[in-house]
Amino acid sequence: MEKKIAIFPGSFDPFTKGHDNIVRRSLRFMDEVIVCVGINEQKHYLQSAEKRVEAIQNLYKDEPRIKVEAYNCLTVDYAKSKNAEFIVRGVRSIKDFEYEQAIADINKQLTGIETILLYTDPQLSSVSSSVVRELKSYGKDVSQFLPDGLKID
Repeated sequence: MEKKIAIFPGSFDPFTKGHDNIVRRSLRFMDEVIVCVGINEQKHYLQSAEKRVEAIQNLYKDEPRIKVEAYNCLTVDYAKSKNAEFIVRGVRSIKDFEYEQAIADINKQLTGIETILLYTDPQLSSVSSSVVRELKSYGKDVSQFLPDGLKID
């Protein structure tokens, strides 16, 4: 039986409890999940890609089925390069769903790669990287929104 590999792409700036929840739930039906930290030169990040990758790798150091890598190409091209049959995405709202559905349709037309949408657990639906970044920029403690053990500068 062929190994089921999924990628979970995002900027993960920072990686939140919601992201962690999606990754761990993905392991229920995937043999391997690759957390793909996207690099976009047009974006301004709180932390470098290297720091984001390192922090997420440390979070999953005891889970060999989770890999963490940076990438800077089209997501479906990266998925193909990793022999991933699936892209996993989290959905918090109807707005997220509509956006993700459109991208999933295009990705399937281009490559045949399926996208699996997982709804965020209700207690995490208001947690987003952009909200965490904004709170952090005002000097607020954001640790309650981050997985245990994950630190951001």
